[in-house]
Amino acid sequence: MGIGASIFLIAIGAIFAFAIDADLGWLNLTVVGWVLMLAGLAGLLTTLYFWNSRRRTVVAAPVREDRVVAEPVVPVQGDRVVREEYREVRRPGHPA
Repeated sequence: MGIGASIFLIAIGAIFAFAIDADLGWLNLTVVGWVLMLAGLAGLLTTLYFWNSRRRTVVAAPVREDRVVAEPVVPVQGDRVVREEYREVRRPGHPA
């Protein structure tokens, strides 16, 4: 149930409970009004709860950038090494 439907039930329930003074004999409109207001309030609270849980921000764990990774890359042609190449990744802002 959405916010609009919940407010609608609360409004209709308030009208039945407080504004209508009719005697139907077998149906008490005041009780029906209170039941509708409680159902609307429960729907409103449930909708707001799910909206708040959906809007939570997920914070990822911080990435450790202070590691130095030296990964040798050695291209091979046949049985001999053509050249050796090393790549180092360092944290930005830190001198070598």
